[in-house]
Amino acid sequence: MEPNLPSSLSLPFVEGLYADYLRDPRSVPEDWQRWFEALGNGAERAAPRLGPSFAPPRLFDPGPGAPAARNGADDVAALQDRADQLVRAFRVRGHRAAAIDPLGLPRAPQPELDPSFYGFSERDLARTVSTETLGGRERHTLGELIERLQATYCRSIGAQFMHIDELEVRRWLQQRMESTRNRIELSRAEQLRILTRLTDAVIFEEFIQKKYLGAKSFSLEGCESLIPLLDLAIEKAGEQGVDEVVLAMAHRGRLNVLANLLGKSARQIFREFEDADPALHYGRGDVKYHLGHSGDWTLVDGRQIHLSLCFNPSHLEFVSPVALGRVRAKQDRWEDSERRRGLALLIHGDAAFAGEGIVQETLNLSELAGFRVGGSVHVIVNNQLGFTTRPVEYRSSTYATDVAKMLQSPIFHVNGEDPEAVAQVVRLGLDFRERFQRDVVIDMYGYRRRGHNEGDEPSFTDPLLYATIARRKGVREGYLEHLLELGGISREEADEIAAARRRHLEEELSAARREDYVAPRQGSGKIWLGYVGGGESNVPRVETGVDEDRLAELLERLTVIPEGFHLHPKLQRGFAQRRAMASGERPLDWSAAEALAFATLATEGHRVRLSGQDTARGTFSQRHAVLHDFETDATWIPLANLAEGQAPVELLNSPLSEAGVLGFEYGYSLDYPEALVLWEAQFGDFINAAQVIVDQFIASAEDKWQRLSGIVLLLPHGFEGMGPEHSSARLERFLLLAAEDNLQVVNLTTPAQYFHCLRRQVIRRWRKPLIVMTPKSLLRHPRAVSPLADLAQRGFRRVLHDDPAIDPAGVERVLLCSGKLYYELLEKREEDQRSDVALVRLEQLYPLSEEDLEQALAPYPDAASAFWVQEEPENMGAWRFLRVRYGERLLGRLPFSGITRPASASPATGSAASHKLEQQEILLKAFDLA
Repeated sequence: MEPNLPSSLSLPFVEGLYADYLRDPRSVPEDWQRWFEALGNGAERAAPRLGPSFAPPRLFDPGPGAPAARNGADDVAALQDRADQLVRAFRVRGHRAAAIDPLGLPRAPQPELDPSFYGFSERDLARTVSTETLGGRERHTLGELIERLQATYCRSIGAQFMHIDELEVRRWLQQRMESTRNRIELSRAEQLRILTRLTDAVIFEEFIQKKYLGAKSFSLEGCESLIPLLDLAIEKAGEQGVDEVVLAMAHRGRLNVLANLLGKSARQIFREFEDADPALHYGRGDVKYHLGHSGDWTLVDGRQIHLSLCFNPSHLEFVSPVALGRVRAKQDRWEDSERRRGLALLIHGDAAFAGEGIVQETLNLSELAGFRVGGSVHVIVNNQLGFTTRPVEYRSSTYATDVAKMLQSPIFHVNGEDPEAVAQVVRLGLDFRERFQRDVVIDMYGYRRRGHNEGDEPSFTDPLLYATIARRKGVREGYLEHLLELGGISREEADEIAAARRRHLEEELSAARREDYVAPRQGSGKIWLGYVGGGESNVPRVETGVDEDRLAELLERLTVIPEGFHLHPKLQRGFAQRRAMASGERPLDWSAAEALAFATLATEGHRVRLSGQDTARGTFSQRHAVLHDFETDATWIPLANLAEGQAPVELLNSPLSEAGVLGFEYGYSLDYPEALVLWEAQFGDFINAAQVIVDQFIASAEDKWQRLSGIVLLLPHGFEGMGPEHSSARLERFLLLAAEDNLQVVNLTTPAQYFHCLRRQVIRRWRKPLIVMTPKSLLRHPRAVSPLADLAQRGFRRVLHDDPAIDPAGVERVLLCSGKLYYELLEKREEDQRSDVALVRLEQLYPLSEEDLEQALAPYPDAASAFWVQEEPENMGAWRFLRVRYGERLLGRLPFSGITRPASASPATGSAASHKLEQQEILLKAFDLA
């Protein structure tokens, strides 16, 4: 029977409520229950009984100040609108009310999450609203909706994802979280695995503290859930087809990760604590909590994947781009263009993630085509302390992770004392990465049970916090109680797991203390077989020349562009000059020699990768390696289209970043030793912003970690009146770092030398970083050219002798120099017609070959004087390096002095006129005219 309704009320609306009433009378408000009961007895009888003025009851009490609905339809629309606002509030702000802190510190109230904020009262909790966007049933009561939102967004997981722009991504995350209430259902086997991993973590830390009281280990206590988190992440990655995981992490928990995940034997770690082999580490090596390791991991299904933990210095976050570069290199080696077979798993500290700018540089690489790895997993081990510094003192943001909101990626904050919530975010995060190939951030909250290190007293600065921590039981015990309540495991089983772990560690300790203990050596993997480090004198010199006809052919091909491609009019002349170089009508300039070095290596099967700021064109408009169609902006890369089957050539404009990109390229070089991997600074001075990568990785990795690299740094260097920040690549810093043949430092004067130097870097099996002081004005200097024959016939020469036209017997002054200053000295000698002055070029400043230097100086009489001439101030450049090495007599024979600018706090003057005056003074002194 159709109910008797006022015309102002929507019949479909009441029918919907009536359907809810028939399913469950309690699902509608009491007033509506009575009305539907009356209607059920017959509208004709009900209306007279209720009176002629009968109307349906109000749907809800809107609360004070809320506008009254004009009629029932408007009333219901307002209800749904307010419910939708509440849903959005939980999605946006629910993380601010989530119980993510195991210490239970109070959080600021969030008014938007209170139903009364939207005018709801308790009477409304039984009202039904549409919940279509939440998945599952299309209608719930308001009370059910609120309970579901609180369970999803305000328990042990706080999710930040509404900053993501794409609707598809947000909906995917909403569906995954809201359909499960952001909770995972674990099998008994999975729960037991988590308990076992927690036990491994806890017992390891207890054992270290007991056996090595007070020794630094940077304990994981308070954040032990990191071990099951990583365990679950590796397993999930393996399920998704990942073949190799590269991990990077700071000190805290590193030993635990090494022992319980990476497969490093406990006995080896204990031996490092014993420090019983000092002779093995004389002047080299690193502390145990900086060391890396690699090993194979067997998945539950029996398949193996490879794990590598990067070696890491104390500048905690600088290893992150290194790890990304390693993953990218592996993917390129596998020709994995989809970026699915390798995973970067980066483990951060909360204070470092918030505080170090390299984090932003690293995150910014994630979606750039030349640097993508298919999404990284970031795990923050959130101690809620940075040494002795509290969050309110080390960050201005709400969370340590707020810098990650720059990405279109979710951030999951999770209570580390709820291991099953940890399991949920791991599964959700890895699924997100696989689906969208983007970074994901897991911020695992815990605490630091001990001080910054085991000798530190944390209660000096945080007495109340550490009083609270002292009263807390560990996460393993809390999770075990949870499992005991569920009845899935017995106390006896749990105790046996712990006892077995203690027995194993005791056995390992006994083995570590044996007199016949032999430390295992871990190699760098199969890709490094045949490559060597050590001293340069032990490595044979190699032929780097290429047949002249082959060079001419390649140079000609470099000028070929596709039919219909519109070359920029201003480049036409340069291409014509290249063709003239190929035919022998014109000598090669610097950029042509570089292009031929790349071309010959690529066609011989060696990958070439060059990145830097504006590198594709070249800072000085000299390279033009990536051409742009003048009419369509289509691109063409001649170097990548020389021959079928050639190796890839990548020429990448990088973000405005030095440390992050150099770290990435260094990491790339670690996993691609046969490639030519180069990073170019826009100006050489910019290396200042990447000094940590230079000092703590490039210069010292072989000495500390036995890790080799062939990374090449191209640093534009030369004093041309461009000011203090565009002159010097800080040559002196590299020479100061130079020891044990750890670096190659060159300052070259001819294109042919540059060609041979780059080819030598790949052809030799000796792998050392190469630092090239590249030119600026010499790029177009009429005398800084080489005939094609020099690239074909001559190899790299560490020292260049003087012109044979200068009679050595008449020489009174021998001027040694490098780089662009040579041409100024040469022009001055010619201008003054000085035959008594010889010019000798040190092309390779380190390792400095005394044999080659002796050969160059041998023709000159003992009565001659030697001078090192440089553009740099006296306290910079190579002068002090050479003076310390040779003293007052060069090679014990020739009196040795330096001609430089005066010592200065700044590299160069900002006045072009002053620069010319200073340069003239150097030339006058060099020729004994001042």
